[in-house]
Amino acid sequence: MSELVELIHRLSNRTATIAAVGLGYAGLPLALRFSEAGYSVLGIDIDLNKVKELNVGRSYIKHIPSTAIQSAVKNGFCATSEFEQVAKADAIIICVPTPLGKHREPDLSYIHSTIASVAPFLKPGQIISLESTTYPGTTEEIIQSSVEAHGFIVGENIFLVYSPEREDPGNSKFETRTIPKLVGGITPNCLKAGVALYESAVDQVIPMSSARAAEMTKLLENIHRAVNIGLVNEIKIVSDRMGIDVYEVIRAAATKPFGFTPYYPGPGLGGHCIPIDPFYLTWKAREYGINTRFIELAGEVNRLMPEWVVAKITTALNERGKPISKSHILVLGIAYKKDVDDVRESASIQIMELLRDRQAKLSYCDPYVPVFPAMREHKFDMKSLTLDEVDWSEIDCVLIATNHDVFDYELVASSASLIVDTRGVYSKVSANIVRA
Repeated sequence: MSELVELIHRLSNRTATIAAVGLGYAGLPLALRFSEAGYSVLGIDIDLNKVKELNVGRSYIKHIPSTAIQSAVKNGFCATSEFEQVAKADAIIICVPTPLGKHREPDLSYIHSTIASVAPFLKPGQIISLESTTYPGTTEEIIQSSVEAHGFIVGENIFLVYSPEREDPGNSKFETRTIPKLVGGITPNCLKAGVALYESAVDQVIPMSSARAAEMTKLLENIHRAVNIGLVNEIKIVSDRMGIDVYEVIRAAATKPFGFTPYYPGPGLGGHCIPIDPFYLTWKAREYGINTRFIELAGEVNRLMPEWVVAKITTALNERGKPISKSHILVLGIAYKKDVDDVRESASIQIMELLRDRQAKLSYCDPYVPVFPAMREHKFDMKSLTLDEVDWSEIDCVLIATNHDVFDYELVASSASLIVDTRGVYSKVSANIVRA
């Protein structure tokens, strides 16, 4: 009990050191928030370029200004790639990726490697919080088993919680501090330590009955979105065949003050959460003999969207006497959503690959992604054009794949001979605008 009391005391009076492991779209904002709240913060990442950039006060994430990094560095924030530094920390927060494998099975290799790197340097009285999205039971099966193998007693001399990240990059209405924080502990003492960890950094902490319940809640949040996006994408296809404007329908339905939440169709799912997280539950559910048909059906609909968009482009070009082969297509936006620089699982890039397979000539414009990044599954040797650089006479089709606010849509509408709009940017279709 003394370990718990001492830990809570250090967390409460902000003399604790916080270590954030994984400095990406979830880990970096969290590290900055704890620094802003007055804690000594240590950032750990295996990417040496990230470590270097942070220590000189530069941000590598578009919506996080370098001034925020500089302020944290001034307050003592330091980044490192050395896992042994966790020995200096009172709290270790793990924010590493949880992708899918080739057969859409959970890939927990980053969690496994992280805890394997951290465990030899743990000390009594620390709290470990897992924030990576995963299936219920991960905190117990991986984190707890690892620390217990190193001789610790969870709930007595070390404390484990699961607290899902809820970042929404590019959303100016919410920030790390204002997004309610869920916390589920392995034991009651773990929960007490978890609440003490987060309550000084965020406005509202919501205790949960267990780590498993918190893990399931995160999956429900993202499955809810995936299923509803799948539904509205299916409605989009039906409406298109019937000659109905799906955006008009959604706007009209949204006037109902109860019982309806508007979701909007698009070219497919993107980002690290919505295309991936539902399949963590479908995989785990099979262990219990359950087939999650509803979730899998929504996933199938969403996965087919890039193919549907390409079919719309092909038809639109054919109607103008142009084969898709050798047609020059300008893709507006390759980030997975508007006003961010994150291209993970981007539907835009999936569409680009399908177009390339059909021998289309491709260019792209995305001020948030000036150079096509190195990716494991997608390779394009390209740089972003600006709209001022575009020779419109050379462009056969403009595909609006990501509706960044910075684009001059009036210029595009007046300059392009054909626009395929997957985001409902234009309120009405016209001779040169096709919805997809």
